[in-house]
Amino acid sequence: MAWILMLPAAGAVLLWAVSLGRVLSSTSPSCLPPNSPFLSSRRSDRMSRNVLLVLAHPDDESMFFTPTILFLKSKGHNIHILCMSQGNADGLGNIRKEELYLACATLKISAEHVKVLDHPELQDGFHEKWDHGLLAELTMAQAQLWDIDTIVTFDSHGISGHPNHSDVHHGICKLLRDNGQGHIEAWELVSLNIFRKYSGPVDIWLSSFILSLSSKQPFHTLVNNSPSRSFEAMAAHKSQWVCVTQKVLMN
Repeated sequence: MAWILMLPAAGAVLLWAVSLGRVLSSTSPSCLPPNSPFLSSRRSDRMSRNVLLVLAHPDDESMFFTPTILFLKSKGHNIHILCMSQGNADGLGNIRKEELYLACATLKISAEHVKVLDHPELQDGFHEKWDHGLLAELTMAQAQLWDIDTIVTFDSHGISGHPNHSDVHHGICKLLRDNGQGHIEAWELVSLNIFRKYSGPVDIWLSSFILSLSSKQPFHTLVNNSPSRSFEAMAAHKSQWVCVTQKVLMN
């Protein structure tokens, strides 16, 4: 009887291993479904796009968006980053700002393409309410400066549930509404439930299934074939690693 009970566990391990092999076997970042047209179309007179990644805090780019960055760079697109705050909730804003530049260097994004704001009305904090109109205004100003045609940011749930992330999403929505039928195309990173978030490479199969059912909105899954690059980028945010270690020790 014991071996029968072990079958589900063995099957789960096998599925995880096969999924990991699927991720690591790719020679470059890939997209599901195969031959996906995600950001492959030409904009205006350029073959590549000027993509603006709009973040709330330093480390968002490494913690949430590294697969997106690696995929877009593999396709030759120009990546720009607008970070709406220095992440100064714990008084480490200046340090976190420099860590963002280091992480971007790891991801091959030049410092000239990175802008970190420190607006008095956009300070980091779970209890800080960010004005959506101000977010839209600041984003549009930077988009015009960098000739941006594509924006990537959080969805309404903010991935981790941080209210600053959600506010950034709503700020971009306001920008798009105010911009009418303008030239800017926008994409959002979809928040996952706790099971999918920690299922690791197995989620590529779940994503494929969801893609087959999705018809209302374009939906694409980016497969990161180099998890070590994500780790290297996150490792640049040493102040945040310290915070995580302290919390683990305290618990």
